[in-house]
Amino acid sequence: MSTRLFGREPAAWLSVIAVAVKLLAAFGLDVSAEQQASINAVAAAGMGVLIALLASDGLGAALIGFAQSALALALGFGLDWSADQQAVVMAAVTVVIGMWDRTQVIAPVPAAAVARQDA
Repeated sequence: MSTRLFGREPAAWLSVIAVAVKLLAAFGLDVSAEQQASINAVAAAGMGVLIALLASDGLGAALIGFAQSALALALGFGLDWSADQQAVVMAAVTVVIGMWDRTQVIAPVPAAAVARQDA
């Protein structure tokens, strides 16, 4: 995706999504106010992931936020998980993203320079 599609107005696109959800609900989509809020939260988190991806900064945190909002959406639509199940899933998501994120970080000092200092 390019920044040309979203330009400098991610908030405007989120407004478009929110209005679209309200229009669909007004004309037949059977969703409650809480479910609409959950859909908008997932859209906002998705936009955060997109912005982090385009900016090449903080993608791991954005992905964890998206996973949290997606879980909230699923719960809002009837997923019946206990608090323990939710915690385990989010812990797993956090660990997996953390392990991936670790491979994306470049050390400011090469490993060879650190090894020479230790000798």
